[in-house]
Amino acid sequence: MPIKTTYFKASVMRATPILSGFYNRATSFKPASKNNSPSHINTTKKSGLGILGGSFDPIHLGHTQSAQAVANELALSHILLIPAYISPLKVTPDLVPHASAEQRASMVELACQQSDLFSCDTQELTRAGRSYTVDTLNALKQQYPEHILHFIIGMDSLLTFSQWHQYQEILALCHLIVNTRPNYNVDKINTETKALLTARQTTNKADLLNFEAGKIFFAEPVLFNVSSTQIRQRIAQRQSTEQQLHPKVLDYINKNNLYR
Repeated sequence: MPIKTTYFKASVMRATPILSGFYNRATSFKPASKNNSPSHINTTKKSGLGILGGSFDPIHLGHTQSAQAVANELALSHILLIPAYISPLKVTPDLVPHASAEQRASMVELACQQSDLFSCDTQELTRAGRSYTVDTLNALKQQYPEHILHFIIGMDSLLTFSQWHQYQEILALCHLIVNTRPNYNVDKINTETKALLTARQTTNKADLLNFEAGKIFFAEPVLFNVSSTQIRQRIAQRQSTEQQLHPKVLDYINKNNLYR
């Protein structure tokens, strides 16, 4: 049965539970000594750290405003924006990013300047070879041991989550925070992902702090009918993107003659 959603600007709606080398600005999160707490149980009441990865080709208001909504809902004080180097599931020529890794990182940095909530983490761009989510999360777990990782993904990513490299290990490292999109059919979710939702989905925000990892939570979606692909097309066709891009990002695109 399709998930019913309604388009509206900068407002939120409760999602119906399913089945029922570059500069890193994240200086406020300092590594601390490891503890010996039981696995997955937060006995020290660690705080949450949001993580949003993507090609960001380019980063747009749909990315940052939906992440801001997650931060508001879950009381996250910080979100790391992580530009992807190579997505193992996106290797066909037509899906190769249209801006270089350095240009995409620069645009994310510019977007981060608009809010203290965000900082840019470029570890995936400096890692040799293919970059897997589990590698990034393992590194972040070591870097920020005093925080619970809240990994923000879209509904399209959830539909293929069981195909991700070491997806069970991913759930041992973080909670999944899912932003839904309109017109996705729950029937498209494969058997393994349905089983994960049955075992791990929660509607209780307290679970995201009481447990260090392993929960799947559907956030209240902020719906923006915009994508990086659409923005690239609009720029190529000389159409306005002022309503979809941060001003500094748009200025960077124009100065560097990107997507034309």
